[in-house]
Amino acid sequence: MDPDQSLDKALDAVGPRLRALRKQREATLADLAEQTGISVSTLSRLESGARRPTLELLLPLAKAHGVTLDELVDAPPTGDPRIHLRPVVRHGMVHLPLTRRPGGIQAYKLIIPAGSPSEPDPQVHEGYEWMYVLNGRLRVVLGEHDFVMKPGEAAEFDTRTPHWFGRAGEESVEFLSLFGSQGERAHLRAKPKGRADSSG
Repeated sequence: MDPDQSLDKALDAVGPRLRALRKQREATLADLAEQTGISVSTLSRLESGARRPTLELLLPLAKAHGVTLDELVDAPPTGDPRIHLRPVVRHGMVHLPLTRRPGGIQAYKLIIPAGSPSEPDPQVHEGYEWMYVLNGRLRVVLGEHDFVMKPGEAAEFDTRTPHWFGRAGEESVEFLSLFGSQGERAHLRAKPKGRADSSG
């Protein structure tokens, strides 16, 4: 099966699985909305399949239901203790999960393929993120700051601050991302040398 078709098939099955998990916990949509911060209407559309699930929506839902992302998208159980990485494409980026436990800090390797630079579209959501650039140049828009990170540079920020990141040029970018719910911060603190303060 074509990788895109298998991805579509897996995503199509997420809605019924979300509904089954919620019913199993005897939780209402309102209960889940309060627990995750996702609106009742969005949750309803996710369960019915009218809304395509994204990583930002699936993370808090996996935590709320006490399952891993793999279980939420029905990755086949193998009994093999090694982590089987399953890349997922979201918003033009390849997300490679490096952790599989629910809750706590989630780790990802993200790859932005080569192409024309995108226009920033800052988003906000609950959580805290730490990023480390492996290859390429990553443009980061964080609140009023707009800077470029190079390999070896790291940034840490509250995701309630409007933020966006994308390739700074046309070459591909690879970086690591650690994401946790509010209060779960990475122990390593670093920021690009002087860049984040250049617009202040």
